Amino acid sequence: MEYIVSARKYRPMTFDSVVGQPALTTTLRNAVRSGKLAHAYLFCGPRGVGKTTCARIFAKAINCLEPTADGEACNQCESCRAFNEQRSYNIFELDAASNNSVENIKALMEQTRIPPQVGRYKVFIIDEVHMLSTQAFNAFLKTLEEPPAHVIFILATTEKHKILPTILSRCQIYDFERMTVQNIIDHLKMVAEKEGVEYEEEALSIIAEKADGGMRDALSIFDQAVSFCQGNITYQKVIEDLNVLDADNYFNIIDLALENKVSDIMLLLSQLIGKGFDPGNIVLGLATHARNVLMAKDPQTLPLLEVSEKQRERYQQQAQRCPATFLYKALRIMNQCDVQYRASSNKRLLAEITLIQVAQITQPEDEAPGAGRSPKRLKSLFHKHMNVRQNGAQQVAQTGHVAQREPAAQVIAPQQTTPAAAPAPATRPSLSRLTSSFANLKRGPEKPAYQKDVVIENKDEANPFTQEELLFQWRLMCNRMSEIPEMRAIANRLKNMTPTILELPNIELPVENELLLEQVKKIKGRIRATMAKELHNGQLLFQLRLIKPEEQKPIPTKPELFNKLRTDSPDIDKLQKILELELV
Repeated sequence: MEYIVSARKYRPMTFDSVVGQPALTTTLRNAVRSGKLAHAYLFCGPRGVGKTTCARIFAKAINCLEPTADGEACNQCESCRAFNEQRSYNIFELDAASNNSVENIKALMEQTRIPPQVGRYKVFIIDEVHMLSTQAFNAFLKTLEEPPAHVIFILATTEKHKILPTILSRCQIYDFERMTVQNIIDHLKMVAEKEGVEYEEEALSIIAEKADGGMRDALSIFDQAVSFCQGNITYQKVIEDLNVLDADNYFNIIDLALENKVSDIMLLLSQLIGKGFDPGNIVLGLATHARNVLMAKDPQTLPLLEVSEKQRERYQQQAQRCPATFLYKALRIMNQCDVQYRASSNKRLLAEITLIQVAQITQPEDEAPGAGRSPKRLKSLFHKHMNVRQNGAQQVAQTGHVAQREPAAQVIAPQQTTPAAAPAPATRPSLSRLTSSFANLKRGPEKPAYQKDVVIENKDEANPFTQEELLFQWRLMCNRMSEIPEMRAIANRLKNMTPTILELPNIELPVENELLLEQVKKIKGRIRATMAKELHNGQLLFQLRLIKPEEQKPIPTKPELFNKLRTDSPDIDKLQKILELELV
């Protein structure tokens, strides 16, 4: 007899046999009973939850000649028998993953023109519809919007976000839910009883957790476990076959962490790594375990545990021993490890440090540091210094004056009192300090160094200079100013200015706008001192003038500059013609 895997052998054939989708199957059954059928349906959800199965059941029920009172197919009429024997010409299935071109969709659209021979509808099931190309979607769009009266489309996908919004708006959308662990366990029990396989419920729970919400995955793992266990599925054999970490290890780590037994945790971690388990997966599994313990502390959150009844009792027992603050801090520490794990170059060390931190959460504050424990006495050593800093900050906030730093002994001395002495009253700020602080406020903030006036040291020099010498020294001064970060912006603006000699030693500096004029006034003294030194004339004077609008010249464009350069230099014009250069 040919062997058939459980996922195919126990595939649901009716709406009643579909697991974990009661609301959805009820809606489809009611649509069949009432005859109110849409022209397009979209089934979306994770893998292995029954999308294609429900599409086939729905398609068979639509074409059934004598459906039952509850909307199920009769399995007796010619249409149902043809579907069961896989010879139906009214129900077509297309795998969009391998038939995603425009030609495939056009060929499908040609078939929609032919009415059904038996039954009322032609049903087209397109699986993995998100794999269609954009052109194929566009070719499919018009037919999907206004199909013939005898055509119904059922689309199935695991990635709804990849489907065009114009397709989504033309379909009735059904979102399939992930299978719960309990639903998978109940279904596996039914399969095991029909196959004559003995089992332990904890073993089926491990299979259900490994399946991650997919029934097809659960049945595939079940077949694997049956082959390994030879018809007797036990907890130990399942975790050995699937290479799953035993939950007892997580319970032990939490118990050891509550007792601050770092050494024992390190030995247990080393044993697990020696068996081939990844340190990151160990930490992630422990984080999930801590989350389950936290959920078990409150009866309201207890249903959130997707585990067997026996495991749920163990979680409740450990939750009674674990403080909630311990679980909160442990989850935060392990979450940080998860974030840093991929970028870490020493992953085992990161996992060890994480477990050490978890084991120290309940360590008393004043416990002497020992092997594997952090020296938490350091916290108390810094309390005095922190108090001193806070007191000093409060005094500054009250007086508004920052006093000169005093030796540490003088700062700490007012806190040291004899046992009989009363606490010293708070010291009030003196009148002289208040006066000086108000004087500082009146004087205002100190000017930056580059805005302070500079004394001209060569007042006696009066050497004449030309316009070319003035412009040369002006550019050199601007270049030196550009090297100072605070003056880089204004230096670039000064480069665009052209100082002009009116009559020695008077120099006029035209400025473009009032904002720039105010900025230049602040550094006028330093500009005068610098130019006086470089031009050897300590008597020169700068006159700032705001230029008139009609004096402002438009900034030449690149083509204008290039044309002027060609006019001034014929060699450049000749070179441009020889090389056929173009300005871009």
